[in-house]
Amino acid sequence: MTQEEILDLFKSCGALLEGHFRLSSGLHSSRYLQCALVLQHPDHAGTLGSTLAARLLERAARPGLVIAPALGGILVAHEVARALRVRALFAERQDGALTLRRGFRIEPGETCFVVEDVVTTGGSTRETMDVVKQSGGVVTAAGAIMDRSGGSTDLGVPSVALAVLDFPNYPPDNCPMCQAGSKAVKPGSR
Repeated sequence: MTQEEILDLFKSCGALLEGHFRLSSGLHSSRYLQCALVLQHPDHAGTLGSTLAARLLERAARPGLVIAPALGGILVAHEVARALRVRALFAERQDGALTLRRGFRIEPGETCFVVEDVVTTGGSTRETMDVVKQSGGVVTAAGAIMDRSGGSTDLGVPSVALAVLDFPNYPPDNCPMCQAGSKAVKPGSR
């Protein structure tokens, strides 16, 4: 899929929202990508996952597993792992920090791809990478359906995104929409 096809898919699913939003990173933006509206359709999720898997394999060898931060990355990890025929795990918050739960294990030296639905600052991806490292695993690549940083997020490993967008983000104390009296809404998972 091309970036244009992916954007058209998001638009047709009503997943490219406009307004005043507080992102998971804490930043504010006039645009929001609600991946769940696309991923609710199994055919779309499968196509995006297999496309992301193929692009990750261009950057790194097949991993032992795919892992994502909950909640937004769970379906992405599942579909990428399905395409690669490997396990899919997710890290979830407990006491404010991402951790492995539910009996998930990463073996020492096991290689992993970390995937996500949307990358803005890379914070959730980095936290997931830390979970892998703390478990003794090795992150060989990272991927996302959407990178809204314009490609400026450096994760320290080869990384890919199916679409790279440059949506402006603002700290809350320097947000022009807030300064104009608008109140940010939080449509995401956290």
